[in-house]
Amino acid sequence: MTATPSLPISKPATPTTPGHSVEPVDAALLARPAQSAGLAPNHSSSPEATPPVTLQRLRWGDPLRWLARGVQDVRAAPGVAVFYGSCFWLMALVLGWVFRTRPEYAMSLASGCLLLGPFLAMGLYDTSRRREAGLPAALSESLTCWDSHMGSMGMLVLVLVVLELLWGRASLVVFAVFFNTGMPSTTGVVQAVFNPQNWSFVAVYTVVGGVFATLVFSTSVVSIPMILDRDTDALTAGITSMRVVIENPLVMFFWGALLTAIVSLSLWFWGVGLLLAGPVLGHASWHAYRAAVTPRQSAPA
Repeated sequence: MTATPSLPISKPATPTTPGHSVEPVDAALLARPAQSAGLAPNHSSSPEATPPVTLQRLRWGDPLRWLARGVQDVRAAPGVAVFYGSCFWLMALVLGWVFRTRPEYAMSLASGCLLLGPFLAMGLYDTSRRREAGLPAALSESLTCWDSHMGSMGMLVLVLVVLELLWGRASLVVFAVFFNTGMPSTTGVVQAVFNPQNWSFVAVYTVVGGVFATLVFSTSVVSIPMILDRDTDALTAGITSMRVVIENPLVMFFWGALLTAIVSLSLWFWGVGLLLAGPVLGHASWHAYRAAVTPRQSAPA
């Protein structure tokens, strides 16, 4: 019996495009997890990927530039602005109605608005961030941008609610000290504030309110956009926000005064001004964060 000669088995040829060669696939590339595209931050366990937060020096004219950029964002995404402006206006209408009819429930409702407000503002921050990245503004994206930051946002909102409740309790104590006849009605509160004979009450009430307003403003001025942008924890965001105020006290005082004045003027005529002022201030707050906190450098490849 003669042995059958074995024929060499050739591997099937891989089709190639003329002028291009096929490179072998590295197994390490297949094992490497792919990074998600878009605006999601690249989380890494290496220390180089999470550099410390550094701040930038602010100038007097910056708040006006933030407002101008906020107007530009509103003009670029009018549909998003109308939605969030309507939400702010509705909140103001409900709060004003409760304050006129049932003032004892006004503080509780204000706490509820304080819970909802940051989520609405985060939607505006997300719209401004998408515009910076060259992506189209989308209402659907802004409505769900907070879902991956629930832990940090919940902790920060809890701190704001506690400050709000302490503020309300301190206000009641001031009223109890100066008005031994009990808590005045809504009309009585207005008369007490504008009565020249109650200058000592107005002074103490203003000081107490100013202290708590400063705490709330310092804690939240850049913390919420920072959580959205860097997915940081609430403690780091709150401390960074306070650092911004401490290192730029005059500029941030000017910014806070602008916010107060614009919101106060918007509350006239049943708060209809919030339809425009709310979205503009929301977008402007994002640009305030961008100007105050140094952008995070991407990790080297």
